[in-house]
Amino acid sequence: MPHEPIDPVGIEWSRVSEKYLKVRVISALIGHVVFVLILSVPLVMRLLGVWIWPAEWIAWALPIVGLIWTIIDVLFIIPRQVRAIGYAERQEDLLIRSGIMFRKLMVVPYGRMQYVDVEAGPVDRAFGLCKVKMHTASPSANPEIPGIPEAEGARLREQLSARGEAKLAGL
Repeated sequence: MPHEPIDPVGIEWSRVSEKYLKVRVISALIGHVVFVLILSVPLVMRLLGVWIWPAEWIAWALPIVGLIWTIIDVLFIIPRQVRAIGYAERQEDLLIRSGIMFRKLMVVPYGRMQYVDVEAGPVDRAFGLCKVKMHTASPSANPEIPGIPEAEGARLREQLSARGEAKLAGL
């Protein structure tokens, strides 16, 4: 069901690669493992007899809550977040949408773009993906499109740069 301010009628959205879900899950699992290990410190110290606090049920509850949060994040939240990301190239601007609960639509006029970056971390490169970042005159705006296949990222970089130069030349 489209909502006009966030989801304009007649726009054909391009979605990020399905591989981006794997990238996000791997990145999240790395962070969650560290988080659960930190939450397990009181339990390990209590089982070794080094600490007598906190109460035993609290020592067990901390890593269990961390594991439950990991499962919820990986199975439900991240897939929805990835499906919500989209972009659309229009004649005068680029639209980027994201978010599930707090939905966001960013309109980036081509004439405001100063330069375009393409980045790829090690996990992104393993799946043949990259992130396209646009730098505008506004330091508070941070438009970026993650999870783009490398060939599409290169095409977007060239296309956005050319459109930005054309719009700047007209000023």
